[in-house]
Amino acid sequence: MISIEHLISQIEQRQPVLNKAELSAEQRRLSLEGIGNLTMANRQQLSFLANPHYLSSLANTGAGAVLITEEHHKEVPIDTVALIVAVPYLAYASVSQIFARQHSFSGIHPTAVIADSAVIGNKVTIGAFCVIGEQVQIGDRSVLEAHVVIEDNTTIGTDGVIKSQVVIGHDCIIGSHVRLHAGVTIGSEGFGFAPTANPSFTGWERIAQLGRVLIGDHVRIGSQTCIDRGAIDDTVIGNHVIIDNLVQVAHNVRIGDGTAIAAHTGIAGSTTIGKRCIIGGAVGITGHIDITDDVTLSGMTMVTKSITTAGSYSSGTAAMPTANWRRAAVRFRQLGRD
Repeated sequence: MISIEHLISQIEQRQPVLNKAELSAEQRRLSLEGIGNLTMANRQQLSFLANPHYLSSLANTGAGAVLITEEHHKEVPIDTVALIVAVPYLAYASVSQIFARQHSFSGIHPTAVIADSAVIGNKVTIGAFCVIGEQVQIGDRSVLEAHVVIEDNTTIGTDGVIKSQVVIGHDCIIGSHVRLHAGVTIGSEGFGFAPTANPSFTGWERIAQLGRVLIGDHVRIGSQTCIDRGAIDDTVIGNHVIIDNLVQVAHNVRIGDGTAIAAHTGIAGSTTIGKRCIIGGAVGITGHIDITDDVTLSGMTMVTKSITTAGSYSSGTAAMPTANWRRAAVRFRQLGRD
C-alpha cells in the first residue's frame, strides 16, 4: 500500500502538486494499492484524466484519488482526493514506477559464472546462469536477471536493469539507470564485408569490427533490439534515448540525447541522428547521412538523404481500398515516366 504522501513525493521529482497544501492529514495518509482507469478504479486505486475525451467518466469514478488539472478539478467526486498537476499523464508515469512489481531475488545466484577479475558493486543482483567476463565492472544496485552474458572489459553503471537473455559484447560501456529488455544484443558484429572478384564463387571478405558501443545514462532499449559495435569508431547512444522492440542500429550510428525510436525501425551504418528526434515504427534510414535535431519521422517513412531542417517528415502511403490503391500506383508510375 502506498500513501498519498508518498505519491506526492514521487510526482514532485518532475512537477509540483499544486494543491498539496490544501490536503488534510487524513487525505495524505490515505493508502492505495494500484492504478486503474476512471471507469473501473476502486477506492484503493489511483486514476488520472490526461485526455478530455474521458471527462464523462470522471463524475462517476470510484477511484480513491485522481490526478487532474486545475481546469477539471471541480468535477472530481467529493469523496475522491484530487491531486492537481499541470500534466496528469506525466504524474501517472512517475507514480506507476512505485506500483511496479519488484524483483523477488537479490544477491548473486550460485549458478552464476563470474570471472575473478570482475568488479561487482554494492547491492548488485546477478541471476541464475549469468556469465560475467574478465575485467567487467558492474555498478552499485544493478540487477541482472537469468542468463545474461557480459563479455570481457565491459563496464555497466549504477542502477541498471538487464533482463534475461541479454548479451553485451566485449569492451562496451553502458551508463547508469539503463534498462535492457529480454533478448537485447549490444556490441554484436556489424554487417561489414568487402566483395571479392566473384562473390558467388569466392564469397565476401569479412571486416573485423574493432569499435565499441557506448550507451549513455537513463537509456531504455526494448526486447530483441540489436545495436552493433563500430567498425573502427564507436556506435554511440546518447543520454535519455528510448528504443522500442525489434530495432536494428548498425555500426557507427550515433543517436543524440532524448531521441525516441519505435519498433521495427532499421538504421543503416554511419548515420547520425540528432537530439529529441521522434522516429515512428518501421522507419528505414539509409547509411552515411545526418538527421538534425528535433525531427519527427512518421511510421514507415524511408529516409534516403540527410535532413537538415527540424520538422515532421513522412513517406509511407496510408491504407486505402485496394482498387483505389492500384489506380493510384498506376498514376504514380506514369509520373515517373514524364
